[in-house]
Amino acid sequence: MSYKATRNWENANKMVFEGYGEYEIPGIAPVYEVPDSWISFNYARTAKDHSVGVHHFVDDYQFLREWTQPDAYIELFKKFACVTSPDFSTYADFPVALQIYNHYRKHWIGAYLQYHGVNVIPTISWSTPDSFAWCFDGEPVGSVVAVSSVGTMQNKEYRRRFMQGYNEMLARLQPSKILFYGSVPDDAGGNVIRVKSFTETMREVK
Repeated sequence: MSYKATRNWENANKMVFEGYGEYEIPGIAPVYEVPDSWISFNYARTAKDHSVGVHHFVDDYQFLREWTQPDAYIELFKKFACVTSPDFSTYADFPVALQIYNHYRKHWIGAYLQYHGVNVIPTISWSTPDSFAWCFDGEPVGSVVAVSSVGTMQNKEYRRRFMQGYNEMLARLQPSKILFYGSVPDDAGGNVIRVKSFTETMREVK
């Protein structure tokens, strides 16, 4: 087998998109309408109701396969009202190179799904203020966006850092709606629409 056949192309063999910013992050087009109900990625294959949206606010390992096998999810996601771009982690204690790589992967998958006709809501994430130099590259202005506060409300410093990035997002992207997964701080501005967790939904059903 040739070197070319065995090379790990990191999906560049499938598509190379117009890039934004220093790291050539693929761009995601804006979306303006969203469904009322959501399920997490790990329930998408067994879902009976396809009028809902699919979010990625679960552990990274559950959707890593979207990066290794992106074509396997196109037809599945087309069935749903929309899907958020994968929320690959950009933790502040990650090496910066890994944070940027995860931002790139999130955007490549989002752009690839959009190219194939999937309705994609951009998921916005950040780490420290230093990440503001690249973490909004490729994000649309005036679109519906999705964010998660999970893991950011344990102490004052985490909360302060989250709100720094959140307010920076509002200023730069001016989102029309913000799909919010997790606890919503009282001072979170913008047109917030809270996305309920699976546990909350099941509790209401019972």
